[in-house]
Amino acid sequence: MKRPTKAIIAAAGFGTRFLPQTKAMPKEMMPLIDKPIIQYVVEELVEAGIKDIIIVGSSNKRAIEDHFDLPNEDLLQNLRAGGDKKKPLLDEVEQIASMANFIYLRQKGPYGNATPVACASHLIGDEPFIYTFADDFFVADPGRTKQLIETYEKHGGSVLACKKMLDDSEYDKYGVVAGEEVDEATLKVAHFVEKPGKDNAPSDLASVSGYLLTPEVFSYIDTASDEFEGEGELMLQPIMQQMINDGFGVYAREITDGKFYDTGDKLEYIKTVIDFGLAHPKLGPDLREHLKQHI
Repeated sequence: MKRPTKAIIAAAGFGTRFLPQTKAMPKEMMPLIDKPIIQYVVEELVEAGIKDIIIVGSSNKRAIEDHFDLPNEDLLQNLRAGGDKKKPLLDEVEQIASMANFIYLRQKGPYGNATPVACASHLIGDEPFIYTFADDFFVADPGRTKQLIETYEKHGGSVLACKKMLDDSEYDKYGVVAGEEVDEATLKVAHFVEKPGKDNAPSDLASVSGYLLTPEVFSYIDTASDEFEGEGELMLQPIMQQMINDGFGVYAREITDGKFYDTGDKLEYIKTVIDFGLAHPKLGPDLREHLKQHI
């Protein structure tokens, strides 16, 4: 089996929930302490062995390209002038560009989460790949991508990253998977139910945060694109349902020993910043005391 070495990150959204902050700055570049959100996504991919990262963006995402490029000479001179005190920062900013091979595409086509995959298909070839998003991720050990690859190597087929729903409201927020349990963390998917509500949910597993996809998906996306009539969005879930109906294996992997973070809305972003701040070795103790004073 070919081990995935390429990933697609969807990063074309306008971040309208965060306007006016995102008028000039991509939402993916909003900070979590001292790194932009998208860097946490990239680091997790690289840690799992991903070598080539295709970022599918839009015309207002130049800051993402600049971030993963080599630092400019003015910044380097400033850090060098700081001597040993600034040496760790110098090493860190120089290392960012060498984490992976970065490829940038502008999204073309209809709205929907299948479109970034279609845009990057010519760069993937006949091999499995990771497809994820730039504003949500898991903090887990082992990481999400490693767990997806582990499931792929064990069962074959495409694999969905999933989380167990802990609150009743989540059943109205996420798509839910239904199927047969094949091991303690994995279902073989039979069908998807979009935002069913708790009473109608076939399981407590929500599909979130990304996929390991096999290359057969490209022909199904092409067919769906040809039949798309311009209404609604070109979505991956019905495309994968058609693959299931045709006999391809699709698995739902609960990402274990970790926590899912969705920074796509204001409240969840604030919660994520607080969690990361509390976990920070230098900032955590003072932040904890500050919060105690206000609660």
